[in-house]
Amino acid sequence: MSQVEVGKAVPDFSAESNQGTIHLSELAGQRIVLYFYPKDSTPGCTTQAQGFRDLIDEFTALNTKIIGVSRDSIKSHDNFSAKQELPFALISDKEEVLCELFGVMKLKNMYGKQVRGIERSTFLIDEKGVLVQEWRGLKVPGHVQTVLEAVQALA
Repeated sequence: MSQVEVGKAVPDFSAESNQGTIHLSELAGQRIVLYFYPKDSTPGCTTQAQGFRDLIDEFTALNTKIIGVSRDSIKSHDNFSAKQELPFALISDKEEVLCELFGVMKLKNMYGKQVRGIERSTFLIDEKGVLVQEWRGLKVPGHVQTVLEAVQALA
């Protein structure tokens, strides 16, 4: 069950990333794109990360920080980040604290079996820490551009 709601403040959290501990409260004054993805170095997740990487200057110019979240380890994030030259932090949510807060854990079918995993989702948080938009169960093609347009509309 998601504890976040569009139009409401996102509860403060701290989480370990491949760039150190991230505290939501310390990011006040910036917009945040928090995107949840299933697994490092898989085709869709790589394409999505590359999309955010390729448009990082546009997001940065709009005072917007990109942060990725998956259940992978910091070591896995380090490897993925280095290989893809990602300029943003990747949170390791092994305990699924953020996944539960944002309600992104779903049962999915994989090779005929039901598995529990992250539903690809993105959340846009404004400078005051309020969730202003969410995209759930999204498809990768065109998504990063859609998020950028939403950030531009806020600016």
